Amino acid sequence: MKTALVTGASSGIGETFARELASKKTNLVLVARSQNKLEKLAKELSSQHQIQAEIIVQDLTEVAAGQVVFDKVQEKDLSIDLLINNAGFGDYGTFCDRPLSKQMAMVQLNISAVVELTGLFLPQMQQRGSGAIINISSIAGFQPIPYMSVYAATKAFVLSFSEALWAENKDLGVKVLAVCPGPTESEFYNRADFPDSATGLDGMTMATSEKVVQETFKALEQGKSNVVAGGFANQLIVNLPRLVPRDLLVDVVGKQFKKI
Repeated sequence: MKTALVTGASSGIGETFARELASKKTNLVLVARSQNKLEKLAKELSSQHQIQAEIIVQDLTEVAAGQVVFDKVQEKDLSIDLLINNAGFGDYGTFCDRPLSKQMAMVQLNISAVVELTGLFLPQMQQRGSGAIINISSIAGFQPIPYMSVYAATKAFVLSFSEALWAENKDLGVKVLAVCPGPTESEFYNRADFPDSATGLDGMTMATSEKVVQETFKALEQGKSNVVAGGFANQLIVNLPRLVPRDLLVDVVGKQFKKI
């Protein structure tokens, strides 16, 4: 039976990944900050699907948190077949008006933890000649987004990093996939302090986390380097940078996301 490690597993897309994997008889290592939520989810999934579900309570915004997670996995003598770097958050507002500490925590979680966990688990997958890594990026990774400048930049990093690793590892038996969802039903917008008066989401339908997860596994099976998940409108959005001058695009996006 294979084992998957999912970060940010206590809610949203991460929880949906855990539920889908459990239904496929995959053992789980669930990582998040909330011990109560993790314990409840692990107990439910292990009982319902007769799998092994371990939990690791860890705040991945802490420096070297990925090493802590890796060491605990080694202590449990587990081999990770699928790593899902899902944990992340955003923040809304002009860069200079938002707490720098929150921006740095976002970089630590959205970038550093992804690189660290990948760097620790990928060599083991290469040695076995099998395994997969799913990194959650965003359609925000395809263009700068004023008022969410750091978030969009971190997701651009995840997209570029993942596609490069896909090319490095596709002949080694290890799959790497960047998942780029659009607006998705989750706690993301509340945590980001996204105001109702900002118009960036006007006319956009929120995808369910179930739809994103289904499209992710389909793309992984097909061996793709990335997948834009959550609906056809997202495909249009990510292709705009190819058609519109960058200054114009950033200006238009900024007007969409500006609080009114």
